Amino acid sequence: MTEPIIDRTGKATASAVDLVGVSKRFGDTVACLKVNFSVGEGDIHVLLGENGAGKTTLMNILFGHVLADAGQIFVRGAEVEIRSPHDALAHGIGMVHQHFSLVPNLSVAVNVALGSVAALKPLNRSAITRRIQDTAEFFGINLPAGARIQDLSVDVQQQVEILKALYRGATTLILDEPTSLLGPAETDNLFRILRDFRSKGLSVVLVTHKLAEVMRIADRVTVLRRGEVVTESVAGEFDEQSLAVAMTGHTVRDVRVRGEAIDHTSSPALVVSGLTVVTSGDQQAPSVDNVSIEVRRGEIVGVAGVQGNGQTELIEAVIGLTPATGSVLIAGADVTGLDIRSRRDAGLGIVPRDRHGYGLALDMTLSENLALSTLASRRVRSRRLIDWTILNDQAAVLLQAFDVRPPRPVSKAVSLSGGNQQKVVLARELSANPIVLIADNPTWGLDVGAAAFVHQQLRDLRERGGAVLLVSLDLDELFLTSDRLLVMYRGRIVFDETVDDLDNDELALAMAGGHVA
Repeated sequence: MTEPIIDRTGKATASAVDLVGVSKRFGDTVACLKVNFSVGEGDIHVLLGENGAGKTTLMNILFGHVLADAGQIFVRGAEVEIRSPHDALAHGIGMVHQHFSLVPNLSVAVNVALGSVAALKPLNRSAITRRIQDTAEFFGINLPAGARIQDLSVDVQQQVEILKALYRGATTLILDEPTSLLGPAETDNLFRILRDFRSKGLSVVLVTHKLAEVMRIADRVTVLRRGEVVTESVAGEFDEQSLAVAMTGHTVRDVRVRGEAIDHTSSPALVVSGLTVVTSGDQQAPSVDNVSIEVRRGEIVGVAGVQGNGQTELIEAVIGLTPATGSVLIAGADVTGLDIRSRRDAGLGIVPRDRHGYGLALDMTLSENLALSTLASRRVRSRRLIDWTILNDQAAVLLQAFDVRPPRPVSKAVSLSGGNQQKVVLARELSANPIVLIADNPTWGLDVGAAAFVHQQLRDLRERGGAVLLVSLDLDELFLTSDRLLVMYRGRIVFDETVDDLDNDELALAMAGGHVA
């Protein structure tokens, strides 16, 4: 067993879960090497590490998705064997992944009940709904049991996933990158819920890359680097800089760097005029309401806003995924009405938020994924056979440059961690040197070092004369990288200011709708 656990008050506390000497290899890649990891009862334990450090693999071992090559698992001091998620739940261990497993057209109650022991008994819908509602209220989660999943915001869908685990009796909850797509208010609410869990004696393992959040919520932090534990400390013993150094092995800096002043007399790279998106059959206000945006060469324009105020629909309309009225010009060429491929041919690069749905073909190799945009382009298609030796060599260079782990061109995209998958998307899009890059939460799932690298790549594209439209729920990211910041509220642009002249109070007011006429 591991050493006794000391809680945030300095007192010894009982151990909820212990991993002892856990090791796992995937081929030649060492994911975890003799890892010891313990979670105390009523503690929030943060697991940190760069992409590929082994965090998700370790948690997947605990939850039964992956079988360890060596090591032991103890629950409340007794050794257990966990070979499946069913085993994990039987021992009170639940996990919420980055990508939810909800059925969109079913209600909250049905999604929570699906697969549970209660659902196998004769169906009593009202009794199940009442039990689910009681569970939610006990844990401080306010959910509409009858609402359909597809009608809920991302943060509420996440709470449904949490409730699913609690409904099945989880007392140790693993959350993998839970704040990646949450705004500040949604993150605050999630942390309120987690603190309430802690007060009721539940244990939480939080996998995150956001160091500021670690300082707010963590009772204990364990840092993995290349599959091994490099440090473990309790609240009060760490700060953001020391954690960044522990994660990466070196000091990480991500500072705002300004290039030459933007020439506002030059022709813009992207012009969006009067863009309007109306959801089919929706009688309410448009998702995007008469939006006009210009992004000039050598400029990064950030788009802020609380989740669900039209940012996603704006991006989808600009890239040609969603029908819209209005016009879109790229480098002076009118691409209104053209498909995505034609817009890419005109100089558009796209980093989508949903890397699984739109960014990657998961069953294809990294080399194939990196070549997708080139092979699909009308500018290079011919009857000649594809020389995969050349493409594999090119892929190897990109994988090394973007620190994708492992950097094997023949590996399938599905085999990578979420952060490394995101790096592959970024490598493909940025290497094409687009005239306009549409970046939708481009550092989602990336560790602090990788995020700093991406920010520098965006700045480098700007310095080369490229234009970037950056949509992000991370205000720190927007402040670090943007030259100008817009705010969307209920489908409209309600704020437009250069970052150097930005007033934080004004920004907050705009995000809350205070600037709406």
